[in-house]
Amino acid sequence: MSLNTAHVQGGGCLIHAGECIILFTDAVTIDFHGQDGRAFHGSKVGKLFLTTHRLIFINKSDKDDLLSFSMPFVTLKDVELEQPVFGSNYIKGKIRAQPNGNWVGEAKFKLIFKKGGAIDFGQAMLRAASMANSNFPQMDNPPPYAPPEGPYYMADVPYGVPPPGYYGWMPSTAAFPDAPPPQSVYRTDMPPPYPGIIGFTGNPGYASAPPAQTAPPPQHFNGQGIYVFLI
Repeated sequence: MSLNTAHVQGGGCLIHAGECIILFTDAVTIDFHGQDGRAFHGSKVGKLFLTTHRLIFINKSDKDDLLSFSMPFVTLKDVELEQPVFGSNYIKGKIRAQPNGNWVGEAKFKLIFKKGGAIDFGQAMLRAASMANSNFPQMDNPPPYAPPEGPYYMADVPYGVPPPGYYGWMPSTAAFPDAPPPQSVYRTDMPPPYPGIIGFTGNPGYASAPPAQTAPPPQHFNGQGIYVFLI
């Protein structure tokens, strides 16, 4: 995971070449525990992007020390969906810092969906993480963060809205029917330094051609400490 590396000036989301956006919501709150840095203090309200390679959080406040948060699937562990009797459903887990990612160590996180949709988002997130981790050997440290070497560009709309069944399963979009607003997603020409859910090179910013068919991942898996709970 890296801190303040996934946004551009003005609050736009910055994605890699070949990275696709699967789900998007602009109504999520994130809390962190286990870190003393100012950037991790207090609740953050903002936008959440589920891509083929990671979670990206963009803070709605430009006054906070945490403006964006990149959470590659290969840095996640102990992820769970929680459905409390009282209060909003949420996703919790642990995240490891990427080398050169502007912070060190490990932190616990909690994603709260005030407008609902935690289960739909969480199931898609866990499925994507399972697929990505199946392409990644277990290592002590995740791949280091590397800043873009060249300029960034406005990503082509629709940013990554694949045809149904594109990834071997169909994420539910009923709770998250909206795409990111126009002129809010940018891309670099650098590919991600960590694996995604599919092994192909598509148009930067959005899916352009179906990948080779592969066997679907198991519904339960414990690689990298991630657990899938079917609700």
